[in-house]
Amino acid sequence: MKKIILFLIPCIFVGILGCAPLIIGGAVGALGGHALSKDTIQCETDKNYDGLWEAALTVSKIRGEIKYEDKTKGYIELEAESSKVYIRLIRLTVSTTRLRVSARKYHFPNMSLAQDIFVKVMEQAR
Repeated sequence: MKKIILFLIPCIFVGILGCAPLIIGGAVGALGGHALSKDTIQCETDKNYDGLWEAALTVSKIRGEIKYEDKTKGYIELEAESSKVYIRLIRLTVSTTRLRVSARKYHFPNMSLAQDIFVKVMEQAR
């Protein structure tokens, strides 16, 4: 009986609270981003797609070497600090865009780099 109760308590909290955004550092929490996985940060923003794309492109050029970019697909792949970084922009509605930044170094998550690039893109897009 105790095992069932111990199992149900976390399930109840998740059900009540839903998927609450995780605060990863002060800047990301202030910008509304949340961790999607061990190597990915994303958020939905009301900034326009073109402004976010230009900001992502500018930050990518400053931080590393762009390997692939496609504005219509909203995809940028770059190498920065010995890591592969993937930036993805997805138009959800006319006024809402999702920004997703992933970074991996030697196949291991590099959350600090993903967080840093995410914050820079959001700040640049203001």
